[in-house]
Amino acid sequence: MSFGFSRKFSINRNTGVPRPCRRFSIGEPSLNEASSKIHRQFRAAHEGHLPHAGLDATRASTGVVWCTERAGEHGFFEEPDKWANLGQGAPEVEDDIKGCFPRPTHLELNTDSREYGPTAGIKPLREAVAHLYNEMHRKGKPSQYTWENVAIVPGGRAGLIRIAAVLNNAYVGFFIPDYTAYNEMLSLFKNFAAVPVPLSEEDGYHIHPNKIAEEIARGTGVIITSNPRNPTGRVVANPELAEIQDICRERATLVSDEFYAGYNYTSDCDGTTISAAENVIDVDEDDVLIIDGLTKRFRLPGWRVAWIIGPKEFIKAIGSCGSYLDGGTNVPFQEAAIPMLEPELVKKEMIALQRHFRDKRDYVVGRLRAIGFSIKIVPDSTFYLWLNLEGLPGPISDGLNFFQACLEEKVIVVPGIFFDLNPARRRDLFDSPCHHFIRFSYGPKMETLKKGCDGIERVVNK
Repeated sequence: MSFGFSRKFSINRNTGVPRPCRRFSIGEPSLNEASSKIHRQFRAAHEGHLPHAGLDATRASTGVVWCTERAGEHGFFEEPDKWANLGQGAPEVEDDIKGCFPRPTHLELNTDSREYGPTAGIKPLREAVAHLYNEMHRKGKPSQYTWENVAIVPGGRAGLIRIAAVLNNAYVGFFIPDYTAYNEMLSLFKNFAAVPVPLSEEDGYHIHPNKIAEEIARGTGVIITSNPRNPTGRVVANPELAEIQDICRERATLVSDEFYAGYNYTSDCDGTTISAAENVIDVDEDDVLIIDGLTKRFRLPGWRVAWIIGPKEFIKAIGSCGSYLDGGTNVPFQEAAIPMLEPELVKKEMIALQRHFRDKRDYVVGRLRAIGFSIKIVPDSTFYLWLNLEGLPGPISDGLNFFQACLEEKVIVVPGIFFDLNPARRRDLFDSPCHHFIRFSYGPKMETLKKGCDGIERVVNK
């Protein structure tokens, strides 16, 4: 299935009633989808509908947040331990993974940490990040990262917003499907125009170098993508990644979201991480911005410590704009992060992480195939499965209705429609092929995955 006209119905966005036809639709709604409560809730939450003067209600409930709110209506907030939350894009955070170092359980707070910290981050942590990337990705290369090539930011979303704030008047290319938070990044600022680039399921949602060349040829000046990729679980590795960077060099800025770089199963779990830093020729001339942090591969999403790496001129602007966007990152947590970034410690951590999460991936793939899901390509990175529902019984063959059915069994997944990015809502998504997908996270502990698979099996058996 490619990203063409495959959606079978259209909806009046104000009334929720199916329209007889639309310009971009090729068929009538199924009775199941047209009468679905969860479809009506989705449309109501994402169309604004004038609830309060001055409020854009579509900003208040997006992606995983919307899914969690719907789960809350079924009792999730009162008894979360009885649920299998396979929707939240977070890894397990306990110290139970064999071979992983124990996380800090307390912080030493000195008087200096009570002061405002620099919006670009404290120098010792910036130095530690630069050293880690030089050791893991730039050994033997004449151009090396320094602390001035690193900005510390309070989480990935804040980092994306900072990057968006400093982009110039350009076309920004983004891929479909991709990370839901790009919607806000690409629509909050008016200094650039976002251009969608659909990827094909038949091609495994792969980003080919020629696709990048086509976008640059039509004037795209910035390319943003997650790599490894959320939600498909695929990765662009060398030599193709190097070819993409060669195409972009001196022609476009590449923003590489590498939060899942540690979840790499392509090299037999030897601790190798995927990064565009490997192919940068000059750290101050190559327009490559890399964003990562403690959230995913160090399994510390609550700390909100992340970093952006790139040319000094970019980093200076990114650090400065933190003064009016987010105020900077918590200083005590920055200080606590420094010893975690010792390169040998990180390498051992990545080996343990990759082995553990590959085992979880293999478990859920086996369970889901036995239940009846068609999984053509096993993901080679991240901790996500991008599941096609079209082979399931009609009432649960689209993401929103499958999500609703899972709530009845105390299981949370994310409907695929949220990954069909639509900044500023310029496109009609009711023909989106992402409607027939869900994202399944195998980030949680194994006992949660077993509980979730059991619930999904009950859904399908009904």
